[in-house]
Amino acid sequence: MRTLEDPTSLVLASASPRRRDLLSQLGLAFRVAAADLDETPLAGEAADAYVLRLARAKAQAVAQRFPGTWVLAADTTVALGTELLGKPSGPGEARDMLTRLSGRAHAVYTGVALAGRAEASTVVRTGVTFRTLSAGEIDWYVSTGEPLDKAGSYAMQGKGGFLVAAVEGSPTNVIGLPLGETLELLARAGVALPWRVS
Repeated sequence: MRTLEDPTSLVLASASPRRRDLLSQLGLAFRVAAADLDETPLAGEAADAYVLRLARAKAQAVAQRFPGTWVLAADTTVALGTELLGKPSGPGEARDMLTRLSGRAHAVYTGVALAGRAEASTVVRTGVTFRTLSAGEIDWYVSTGEPLDKAGSYAMQGKGGFLVAAVEGSPTNVIGLPLGETLELLARAGVALPWRVS
């Protein structure tokens, strides 16, 4: 078995700096190879099915490029009721999303998938409740540019932390990768984690 001192043994199929940082903080060595896929939801697709489909597709696409490795992929979306809130198209849509999330509870779903040397996947849901936000708070936050490449138009780990009143479930799931569940997948697949390297 290759250990995680060999970064070719684990491939992160994501260009997300947040996912990369979360894995790096745990001492995991890996290479990054993003998948380029159409991320449009299917008609009537539920949030959990959507993120699981995309995570699996990303992992499988990258696994074809790196035979003999473990490939880890993830996809995150925000759901307000049955509506999926992806990345905003611009400041106007970001402002609209944040206005609708203000003072309300929503759910963040992340699909996590492994492909290549092992096949496994899971979906994690976290409940998030926003403070009631003023127009000035929303305008300021949008002006920072932070919401523009984030599902649901906010980053809880960044300036957007002030938006959040409560979190129920995995906080790292909201950032984009539920660490506990991801590590369980990796361990079951035989990946040598830093505290279990032989």
